[in-house]
Amino acid sequence: MNAAPATEPSEFKEFTISRILQAPRELVFAAFTEPERMKHWWGPKGFKVIAANMDLRPGGIYHYGLQAPDGSKMWGKFVYREIVRPERIVLVNSFSDEQGGVTRHPMAPNWPLQMLSTFLFETTGDATKLTIKWLPLDATEQERATFNAGFEGMNQGWSGTFEQLSAYLATAK
Repeated sequence: MNAAPATEPSEFKEFTISRILQAPRELVFAAFTEPERMKHWWGPKGFKVIAANMDLRPGGIYHYGLQAPDGSKMWGKFVYREIVRPERIVLVNSFSDEQGGVTRHPMAPNWPLQMLSTFLFETTGDATKLTIKWLPLDATEQERATFNAGFEGMNQGWSGTFEQLSAYLATAK
């Protein structure tokens, strides 16, 4: 008789979200890889990009600053692992300080310090299917539990970001 595999407390689910965007794949990919384009849509709904420095190559960094509607500032960074134009971007995503050092989530101290993020761009007719996958990277037990409990909030946050991206793509060339 085969026993079912044990579920260890350290397991976590992968967060995945997809949207069909009414734009060609090359334009959607450019919206993620050109800082001037990202300034128009990146971040939570209502936030404004105030700084954007990108070195788009494996090992390169995108360091950005956001300003919330209340005027507070938040920083983040990507460290690129893989870039396959126009199909895939794999990176490590984290919150940061203004100098680019990795920091804790400003509103959720038990959030994973770093996330492995995969962005997949797939042509579907005249549109693009964008799929985003997140996994905690080198997370503690508490960080994994926080991640697993946060799917609804991640879904809401990405849905607002997708709305901004869709609006940008409708006017972009």
